[in-house]
Amino acid sequence: MSRPLVPTYIRDLSPYKPGKPIREVQEELGLQHVVKLASNENPRGGSPRALEAIRACLGELARYPDVGALDLRDAIAAHFKVRRENVVCGSGSESILANILRTFLEHDDELLTSEGTFVGFYVLAQSRGVALRTVPLRADYHFDLDAMAAAIGPKTRLVYLANPNNPTGTIFSKAEFSHFMEQVPSHTLVVMDEAYIEYVDPSADNPDSLLYRFDNVLTLRTFSKSHGLAGLRVGYGFAHGDLITNLMKVKLPFEPSIPGQAAGVAALQDTDFLAHTLALSAEGRQRLTEALEAKGFAPVPSQANFVMFPLASAEEADAFARHCLLSGVIVRPLGAFRLPHCIRVSTGLREEIDRFIEVLQAW
Repeated sequence: MSRPLVPTYIRDLSPYKPGKPIREVQEELGLQHVVKLASNENPRGGSPRALEAIRACLGELARYPDVGALDLRDAIAAHFKVRRENVVCGSGSESILANILRTFLEHDDELLTSEGTFVGFYVLAQSRGVALRTVPLRADYHFDLDAMAAAIGPKTRLVYLANPNNPTGTIFSKAEFSHFMEQVPSHTLVVMDEAYIEYVDPSADNPDSLLYRFDNVLTLRTFSKSHGLAGLRVGYGFAHGDLITNLMKVKLPFEPSIPGQAAGVAALQDTDFLAHTLALSAEGRQRLTEALEAKGFAPVPSQANFVMFPLASAEEADAFARHCLLSGVIVRPLGAFRLPHCIRVSTGLREEIDRFIEVLQAW
């Protein structure tokens, strides 16, 4: 019997489906004004310093980017007080995550994560054709780190944690993380996806993975969210120098792009833009939470730039999302995240949240 050209695990793969773009909704429904609160984007746009850096490098676009992204890695290393050898960059943190799976997995390894976490990880895991094991979230929509530790087996090569978690917005505590790591064998890699860490309240009991220096932890971060550079796809990561050395062997040779590298360096210096972004998001998070509670929902306490809330059923969640869409507000139903009864709403500009609240009150 001949072997199929496309492996079964790829043929059966459901690709990542982002939130609907504004233009598609406008054309589909004949609406002129549409608010998008589905993709956790920065509603203020990109960092002004980053935009200036992009304009300054446009004359270089006929050249290939610096293969080692040295200026960007040096800027990140200086900002976070690590060495360049501990930093890797890529076209978004998902690119680095894909390279992690390509670099460290063998065919009989297993991956471990939670239900109700970043859908992109599920897609990448299935695309590798390796076993993916999951454990349920706790009843309060937090990661169950005790259950995850108990689920680690002899074939578990990698554990994926998102903190804050997308789409729940929840975090685990320093004590929970420390206890979990005490139970992780040294040959098992732990990926800490901290794409939303800038949004965490400074007073929260949150474990910044950079403060632990575990040899088997790989940290992922991004310029897409708080720095407003989602369209450029610039991510970065931290790990032990040996892990980074091997990741550099596998990653595409010319990523991020020239504008991406320049923008990342400049964005790190734009502290005013970041501070205003975080303040606006914190205000929006509070307004969304209060409006949902006033309507009788139970939003999950969030430490990210979005709020998630459960409904009675998947059917009701789909109906709510459709109600919002017909009113020109795009929110995110979470079936692909394995939380089909839940909706996620991103923090936006004040007037965008005003519009969502109007639509919510009409439900």
